[in-house]
Amino acid sequence: MEEIEISSWLTLDALKKKAKIKATVGNLQTGHSMSVFCRIEDDFLELVYSDSASNCLRRFEDKDEFEIGIQQRKEEDSDAPYDEDREVEDEDEEDEDEDESEELKLDKDEDSGDEEEAGY
Repeated sequence: MEEIEISSWLTLDALKKKAKIKATVGNLQTGHSMSVFCRIEDDFLELVYSDSASNCLRRFEDKDEFEIGIQQRKEEDSDAPYDEDREVEDEDEEDEDEDESEELKLDKDEDSGDEEEAGY
């Protein structure tokens, strides 16, 4: 792997425009860096945008090294791989159950308050 320091995001943006993007890891709005993995002709590249360190361009020797680079960056960024086979529970249903429980409790409290007011 070769690495070149890039001083301007504009340079990285120009490269990004011409590239076929494979993956993006990180987010400059929530973190300090973002890596864009892409391909230009026969070159496998990582464009590293950073607001806390120097920006850089990394060139990988081959596709295998490129794929390993993506996985390493995801691990560093704590970006868990997406599992398509995993069943996702509907959080809305859980929230609805909690809301119904709270409503029942509130109704019960209101009923007991009516009894006190009526003098029962």
